[in-house]
Amino acid sequence: MTRVLILSSWVAHGHVGLSAAVPALQAQGHEVTQLPTTVLSNHPGWPHVAGAPVPVAQIRRMIEALDANGWLMAQDALLLGYMPSSDHVALAADLARRMREAGVRVVVDPVLGDLPGGLYVSQEVACALRDDLVPLADVLTPNLFELGWLTGARMATLAEACTAASGLLDTAGEGLVTSAPVGPGTTGLLRVSPERVQVFPVALRRGVPHGVGDVFSALVAGGLSPGQALGHLSALIDASLHAPHLRIAPAAPNWTRAAALTPTEI
Repeated sequence: MTRVLILSSWVAHGHVGLSAAVPALQAQGHEVTQLPTTVLSNHPGWPHVAGAPVPVAQIRRMIEALDANGWLMAQDALLLGYMPSSDHVALAADLARRMREAGVRVVVDPVLGDLPGGLYVSQEVACALRDDLVPLADVLTPNLFELGWLTGARMATLAEACTAASGLLDTAGEGLVTSAPVGPGTTGLLRVSPERVQVFPVALRRGVPHGVGDVFSALVAGGLSPGQALGHLSALIDASLHAPHLRIAPAAPNWTRAAALTPTEI
């Protein structure tokens, strides 16, 4: 069992942010502590949405209560996801520094945006994430668009993505780039660390529900290797194609037992 503290968004209906990461980790038998940065009815991609960011002062009080109860530094990993404001980023950075000093592994999912829409956070939030939070990551899990935005580099080829990800390794021990441009009809995961560069090819699928990146980052925070996390995620995607939400609970007997994917060294 791994103990994971997650600071990210929460939705009442569906599976994104905490509402994707938590059930995925619990299905693996892990213990999760949740801190919501924003509380919404559902993913904003639906026609109607309601909710608001959680005030930073309230989250800070929750953190201090967790610490006073002896739970904050008892975590094995900290996962940082969606931040609605630069003040939330500053809070996350303070928490990451504090927990790293106690030996807690920090996983940063830099939620900035995706193709084709681009950024879905403000420029201020994106810059704060790049400058203040990314340098604190032990593991960084951007998608291809986010890697390009963080580095200012062109992302048309796998070689360009490798170069860009390697450039972040001054501040992140391991980069796991999702939606990497592996080849025609193929995407996958690019893994870059000081010891190795690997690619895990995965066939492109249409009709994938939201929340896939949240589940992947959570599985990595839970201690799975990239190949194991991607194998589980790939099986979950296959079970969820064209569904309104990821089928995390109904398909758990299958995706939690899926085999790891094998990488290619590059």
